[in-house]
Amino acid sequence: MRVLLAGYNVDSAVLDELKRHSPPREDITPETLSAAYARISRDPRPVDDLRAAARAEVERARRSNQSIIFKMGHHSVAEHAVFNFDVVGVSRLAIEEIERFRLVSFTEKSQRYITLGEDFVVPEEIKRARREALFVRTVKAQNALYHRLYARLKPHVFAKHAAAAADPRNHAVLDGWAKEDARYAVSLATEGQLGMTVNARNLELLIRRFAAKGLEEVRALNARLYELARAVAPSILLFTDPSPFDADTYPDLAEAAAVWPAPRRGRRAAAGVALAASTPDGDTRAIAALLHTVTRHSYKECLARAAKAGAAARRDLVRRAFARMEFYDFPLREFEHADLVYDLVLSASCFAQLKRHRMATLTWQRYDPALGVTVPPSFREAGLEKDFLAVVARTEEAHAALEKEAGPAADYVLTNAHRRRALLKVNVRELYHISRLREDVSAQWEIRRAAAEMSRLAAREMPLACLLLGGKDAFPKVYAKVFGRAPKMVPPALLK
Repeated sequence: MRVLLAGYNVDSAVLDELKRHSPPREDITPETLSAAYARISRDPRPVDDLRAAARAEVERARRSNQSIIFKMGHHSVAEHAVFNFDVVGVSRLAIEEIERFRLVSFTEKSQRYITLGEDFVVPEEIKRARREALFVRTVKAQNALYHRLYARLKPHVFAKHAAAAADPRNHAVLDGWAKEDARYAVSLATEGQLGMTVNARNLELLIRRFAAKGLEEVRALNARLYELARAVAPSILLFTDPSPFDADTYPDLAEAAAVWPAPRRGRRAAAGVALAASTPDGDTRAIAALLHTVTRHSYKECLARAAKAGAAARRDLVRRAFARMEFYDFPLREFEHADLVYDLVLSASCFAQLKRHRMATLTWQRYDPALGVTVPPSFREAGLEKDFLAVVARTEEAHAALEKEAGPAADYVLTNAHRRRALLKVNVRELYHISRLREDVSAQWEIRRAAAEMSRLAAREMPLACLLLGGKDAFPKVYAKVFGRAPKMVPPALLK
């Protein structure tokens, strides 16, 4: 067996430097890799020879890509061409659209670790409606409040956690807690930045979907991504125009739904988590899947055996599936056969963290001021709630005025405290991932509460499959309760 490193990500500045100090060449493109790998199935030569041939004849490689990917329909070949993008100065509202895509990697600027400045996006829709002055005044008032909140919350947090604050090593963590509460005041127009890594197949889908979006900021991003990628890999980005399916399906659904009777709505709704649906007898499904993997029985037979088994046998099997886990391990994939669906009302701040779990299925509505806002407990503790709600009221007045003339772009002015409805479908295995990260003591308080409620509701439905749910900080205690002994490893402490 030979294993060769075929390539890796290289900073574009390094590539430019290489180009300046070498003769003109066309083979600095990810297209050659996709063309070479496309030939593996029908060319007996070693794959490193195929790569060499593709580099030597770039135009032929491009024709091969177009033939194999687009004419023959082998789209997976395009996944071997990978791009890295810096996306700078993009709004938080647009980032939510960007991060819809499951098979794309993102790393986003944090509002916990970075003190926010005054940078924000003024959407073109607002400018065209000639309401820029109202928009800017409102956002500047929110930003001014953010800085006042942070200045007051930082000493409050340090005083509340005086024992931890005595050690300077904890100061960055405590400072982050103050910042992430203060950020509830800032708008969805606040500028962020992210690094994005995506293969050509998913980039093409992303560009096509972005072209159909209502927000002009997203459509502008689409045009720039296409321009940059096409310059270096023209043969693997062809289907980039929005299809009628991309552009018109959701408007069609909205038109149909408009004639359905609407439920009565109150002015305010509490944020929260409700279990809307779950796999019937999820424990039995998970146990049957475990049996199926280690026996020669059909799944139907395994279901029958799992249903008939006694409580002790069922518990013993599940315990064995968990016994060797540590806090960094995920359950076996057999636990993916049990699903849960949650109906959520949560703030933009909380949603920003939940959307990172792209293996879950997450769909959502627009932000809705009628759902109210989430007020961090620290605001009440520090006597800041009145100031915050005054800015919220001003924000909602501006939103109502902007929506009349700018439609959905009015949402840019809403704060991180404003809420939306979301629908989350997870299997039990993915719920463990969410629970470990978001129930942990290091998690932001709102997502921590939501994740804990998800775990509580899941454990009520599937107590065996959910035996070890909990944040990674709680793992040793949870493990010891189940197995009567401590695990081998203890997660690192957040505070010193």
